Amino acid sequence: MISHLKSVLAAGPLLAIIACSGSPETTGNSALNSDNSATPAGLPLFGDGYPSKGDPCRRVGESAATVDFLDDSADLVGCPSAKDAGALSGKVVATIGETILVSVPRKSAPLAASEDALVPGTDFNATAEIECAGYRRAAEGRCPAGVKRNREDGVTTVEVNWPKGGSRAIFFKDGKLLGADTNEADGSARFEVKGERKADVTTVTIGPERYVIPDAFVTGG
Repeated sequence: MISHLKSVLAAGPLLAIIACSGSPETTGNSALNSDNSATPAGLPLFGDGYPSKGDPCRRVGESAATVDFLDDSADLVGCPSAKDAGALSGKVVATIGETILVSVPRKSAPLAASEDALVPGTDFNATAEIECAGYRRAAEGRCPAGVKRNREDGVTTVEVNWPKGGSRAIFFKDGKLLGADTNEADGSARFEVKGERKADVTTVTIGPERYVIPDAFVTGG
């Protein structure tokens, strides 16, 4: 009996160590393995949103599932829904799992003013007719316009002339709307200059006035 008791007492510390150790502790590797840089379908997503931070779509990198859709002249983007994919100016190339892949062509970098030729006899880099409406109650139609790209401080100016007289200058920088030359004389100063970009055009509204200006006209790309 005494020898049996000694054996139990000797084994006690070892049993305590085994009991305290329990099952192996999980490490941070599981968190790394669940990194959100990949979807359940195994797509290598990256970035904080596309085309802007916080947007639901994200850029997609190279993998066995995406290699056939990669293009040096386009961004491959993954979107969670058809609505999000449709908001991009691109082409749906595949659906993998619940992710819709869209190939979005990259825009050409705008030319520097020194490299952007002028229309002969003018100070414009390009001229065109754009959709317009509402200036002094003018009906919807098309107005002649000229663009001066990347001038002072990198500002691009689109000058719109109304067929019956009057004009409006609309300002952009890096392809984004800055404002317009509103004034008290024609009553436009009391209106906010607003811009809505959809597909490859920006629709500018100034109260009743509306101008539809293509990206290519602004940037030359």
